[in-house]
Amino acid sequence: MSRRVVRQSKFRHVFGQAAKADQAYEDIRVSKVTWDSSFCAVNPKFLAIIVEAGGGGAFIVLPLAKTGRVDKNYPLVTGHTAPVLDIDWCPHNDNVIASASDDTTIMVWQIPDYTPMRNITEPIITLEGHSKRVGILSWHPTARNVLLSAGGDNVIIIWNVGTGEVLLSLDDMHPDIIHSVCWNSNGSLLATTCKDKTLRIVDPRKGQVVAERARPHEGARPMRAVFTADGKLLSTGFSRMSERQLALWDPNNFVEPVALQEMDTSNGVLLPFYDADSSIVYLCGKGDSSIRYFEITDEPPFVHYLNTFSSKEPQRGMGFMPKRGLDVSKCEIARFYKLHERKCEPIIMTVPRKSDLFQDDLYPDTPGPEPLEADEWLSGQDAEPVLISLRDGYVPPKHRELRVTKRNILDARPPSGPRRSQSASDAPLSQNTLETLLEQIKALREQVQAQEQRITALENMLCELVDGTD
Repeated sequence: MSRRVVRQSKFRHVFGQAAKADQAYEDIRVSKVTWDSSFCAVNPKFLAIIVEAGGGGAFIVLPLAKTGRVDKNYPLVTGHTAPVLDIDWCPHNDNVIASASDDTTIMVWQIPDYTPMRNITEPIITLEGHSKRVGILSWHPTARNVLLSAGGDNVIIIWNVGTGEVLLSLDDMHPDIIHSVCWNSNGSLLATTCKDKTLRIVDPRKGQVVAERARPHEGARPMRAVFTADGKLLSTGFSRMSERQLALWDPNNFVEPVALQEMDTSNGVLLPFYDADSSIVYLCGKGDSSIRYFEITDEPPFVHYLNTFSSKEPQRGMGFMPKRGLDVSKCEIARFYKLHERKCEPIIMTVPRKSDLFQDDLYPDTPGPEPLEADEWLSGQDAEPVLISLRDGYVPPKHRELRVTKRNILDARPPSGPRRSQSASDAPLSQNTLETLLEQIKALREQVQAQEQRITALENMLCELVDGTD
């Protein structure tokens, strides 16, 4: 008799568990907009959820510890004139979040560590460049202040949020609506899926499609794609018979998938959440009440089904916590924030271990918040993420302000119209006048620094008062 050999894997027994009722966030009017984004973004400090709002678009930002019933008058982040379609936390600053809207704009917001008294209505910067609604946002994984947006105008724009400038605009690559965009681990390539049923790998700095695969999934419903840690691609889509599929692709050989898994027949688009540290992909379908997860390995059949977390209520959206926000003392390897109609429920994925010690094999060093500069990335430099250890847990840094310095584009423009001959008023400034102007500028700078110090002191006092009342 031949014995069946069981595959060795430390993730074979991963199991999911919904948090207790008092750990959920209740009474949140989750957005009813028909758009296939996750409607939820989370980081080690805050939970952000797109909500219903009259007369424009809004989302709510809650400190992670503020569980339970949310007051109906809790301040929102409002500023868009039409529904918000996507939100994304900056990976290098836990107090900065970007929002994209049906009103064609992207807004970047600074969220304070204390609870604001009224709605946040003033973004740090508004980015305007799309001619139709903006439905996809994604921060660059390793470069500071670099944000990607994709709109209904079939254009991908890459912004420098620190200056408000367009770094790159990719406007001739997609003939139809873009369904998803994903960076690879060092931000040198993009994977995009489009309504024309083509999966593309794009080098944004060269403005070239490096590789593409027509009809990776035969069905008409939207596809999604994410990069794996070793540069392969995972795509979700539908077969011709409307069966949902997960495929693994090697970009160097796009003819056949490395592996193809067929699941069930359902209309919900599968949103893939990939964890590079454990090489597990979690599939969450909108309208589903389950989360399927698979391990990706180098040995056949390459995609290994692990398990399914099932619950009674369907999910309206899903947030995925970065690795640095997990509780390593409980062997937690993933945490989701599942959106219901009126609440948000954490779902914790755990690997059972008997020991209370730190598990090195479950927690390799993971990307931290330190970035490359935007100009360095644009000039062609690539950098792998700066890794941090989770051995002693991750402590988010104190409030860091994003400073926006808009470049004066007027100074860079050539003068229009006929050139005038130099008159007396155009003559070079005298040395005395220059010195006076420099002294005035210096005095103004000192005044600004003094005001900034005063604002910082007041914010610290406010934080201490809030901590005292807690």
